[in-house]
Amino acid sequence: MAQTPGPGGWTMPVAPGPPEFLPILDIPEPGRQRRLTILFRWLLLVPQAIVLWVLSVIAFFAAVIGWFAALVTAELPAPIARYLTGYLGYDTRVTASGTLLIDRYPPFSLRQRPDFPVLVQVRPGRLNRLAVLFRLILMIPAAVINSLLGAGWVVLSFFIWLLALVLGRLPRPVFEATAAFVRYRFRFNAYVLMLTSAYPKYLFGEEWPAPGEEPPVSATRPLVLGGPGKALLVAFLVLGLAGHVTADFAQSGNDSDKTVNTAPAP
Repeated sequence: MAQTPGPGGWTMPVAPGPPEFLPILDIPEPGRQRRLTILFRWLLLVPQAIVLWVLSVIAFFAAVIGWFAALVTAELPAPIARYLTGYLGYDTRVTASGTLLIDRYPPFSLRQRPDFPVLVQVRPGRLNRLAVLFRLILMIPAAVINSLLGAGWVVLSFFIWLLALVLGRLPRPVFEATAAFVRYRFRFNAYVLMLTSAYPKYLFGEEWPAPGEEPPVSATRPLVLGGPGKALLVAFLVLGLAGHVTADFAQSGNDSDKTVNTAPAP
């Protein structure tokens, strides 16, 4: 039990607070995929994207209501926590399919199915009111990383899709880097939605369990990245940054052209 200084220099025991639960994402090892489903993967997921958009609108209002409630009670109301947890799981399953990590079509359901290869664990609980109050500010660094990762993956998405189509599977480094991105995105969204007080971490994975420790549960628990996988993950970040900078320059150029074209003649 931890000790804390008291009056006169004596110490008193302090019970440790509950540890933060870092949301868990389980994805199986990369295996063979059907080339036909790879070929039409993104087209097949269009209905899922439409449903997700509708659910995201509801999730936004639920999160706003939950934010006010958490400021008062230091936790999300149970119905809101259940909905946001279901939405987050649904979103993560669709993302895993869209990034070619799995070859199963996600079910149209907020409930987690044990037979589906993508499993999530989220444990909504007590929240720090001050962290809830400043959640939009605190999440900025993680939001930047998440945005860069997503933009970088999109830049390389055609080549990743083509490689998977030719090989009938994702090469291990591509799987590792993509899984790291999807897991970070999942943990970031859990933090934004106040389903956890744990800040997203371990972007570059963990170490292999030491002998005698708990054996690996899935390909992402623990997520161990080799050198090529880490290099590709860095490439996502760099390409994402380059894409944002290029887009900003292009937008500035367009704004300048509009200003010149709309300026009154002398």
